[in-house]
Amino acid sequence: MYKIIRSILFLFDPEKVHYFTASSLHLLLKIPGMKFLWTKLYIIEDRRLERTVFGITFSNPVGLAAGFDKNASMFNDLSYCGFGFIEIGTVTPKGQPGNDKPRLFRLKEDEAIINRMGFNNDGVEAAILNLKKKKTKVIIGGNIGKNKITPNENANADYVACFNQLFDYVDYFVVNVSSPNTPNLRELQEKEPLKQLLLEIKNENALKTKPKPILLKIAPDLTNEQLDDIIEIVDEIKLDGIIATNTTISREKLITNSLKVEAIGAGGLSGKPVKDRSTEVIRYLAEKSNKSFPIIGVGGIHSSEDALEKLQAGADLIQLYTGFIYEGPAIIKKINKAILKAGK
Repeated sequence: MYKIIRSILFLFDPEKVHYFTASSLHLLLKIPGMKFLWTKLYIIEDRRLERTVFGITFSNPVGLAAGFDKNASMFNDLSYCGFGFIEIGTVTPKGQPGNDKPRLFRLKEDEAIINRMGFNNDGVEAAILNLKKKKTKVIIGGNIGKNKITPNENANADYVACFNQLFDYVDYFVVNVSSPNTPNLRELQEKEPLKQLLLEIKNENALKTKPKPILLKIAPDLTNEQLDDIIEIVDEIKLDGIIATNTTISREKLITNSLKVEAIGAGGLSGKPVKDRSTEVIRYLAEKSNKSFPIIGVGGIHSSEDALEKLQAGADLIQLYTGFIYEGPAIIKKINKAILKAGK
């Protein structure tokens, strides 16, 4: 059924479809009995699926990656799809429109997406207003970034501001320095600026009565030497975990016509083409660090087999984004059933 709906939706502009689908789900769940039906259709409640990672107990290990619910306006409805956790954002201190449209493109032959959204969001205050309307027990992560107009030398202040303002409304934080769609952002992944940024946020966290987990989201395009630096930083400042990985700037091994890809231009590629590299990064981090910190695996998960591969490589939790768009909400239940069957 979902593939029929998808074939119709894929006839239209991806960004418009995103918001249309969110509105449709919201209206659908207002129909009496529909929340009960969706719960029966898509949610598995089984204690064997529970995972306690960085001090938080997740009802199941399958989450929604950041980027889907940028303004924390959809998480209540999305929780009925069976996610064990939902990451909102990326949130910046001030609202910003993001990059010029069109900025979201489907590569259907590759089951992939290219986006250059550019941290479009309504700002941290708007996200907080939405988070105050939480009606679900789902775990919420807060993915934070800097505004486009903020120069890198002032970036730390943006991250700290978001951290402090969101603190009371999310369960864990993700520092996003790996999006390819904000100019010069990835320069913050270099060892010294990254270390200083994370230390500032850690120091703010230490002032809280009950500090919250802080994770770092990294790009799949890092070299092994850069991954070694990440491991060293995590160990040195006692970071709570890593999310591996964000989208890639690579265009290797795509089936889609190269002229079409070239015409689309810049942006981060997600979906099946990033699956193998994402898994390689997870495995490298897990093995090189002797599994000394938790890893959330994300990138190209379109099936239960893909999910199990990430877990076997060393991920403690996993996240979906493009796979959720291409496969629909049923994929979450399929993955959780496979995890139960595999005894993972």
